[in-house]
Amino acid sequence: MKTKLVASFALFVCVLAVGSPLFAHHGSVAYDNSKVVTLKDGVVTKVNWANPHVLVLFDVKADDGTMQHWVVEAGSPSAVGGEGWTNTTIQPGDKLTAYLYQVKTGRTVGRMGKLVLASGKSYGTLDLTGDRPVDCSAESINGGNEAAACRPDGKKTSNKE
Repeated sequence: MKTKLVASFALFVCVLAVGSPLFAHHGSVAYDNSKVVTLKDGVVTKVNWANPHVLVLFDVKADDGTMQHWVVEAGSPSAVGGEGWTNTTIQPGDKLTAYLYQVKTGRTVGRMGKLVLASGKSYGTLDLTGDRPVDCSAESINGGNEAAACRPDGKKTSNKE
């Protein structure tokens, strides 16, 4: 009986240790939030409509004429759904202009600022929610990164600092 209890506890600890990263979430430190990269005439190759982030994959011709394959991370399906997106809004073959914040490593990966389809319909506002300065003197502020931005000395901060 004691062996089963110890084995069950050990299994529980192992599952918790291995599975805990699944509950983690990343910030925006990997992205260069100080500069918007504009990519015109992109052609969507795939849309991954799934949690934790919608991914839009597209090809665009670089200045040197080579084809680049980009991956842009948007919000979660429920978050972008509030902006009018559905799982069929952007489809492979659609042409778009992407405004994004590229990863600091220079790879062809970015955080979505705004996507504009050839029809003129746009999604996103270039605003990086949670990465903007906060009014720490307000009686009520949003949670998450915005609340964390208020320091005890009252200094207003952002992830860009």
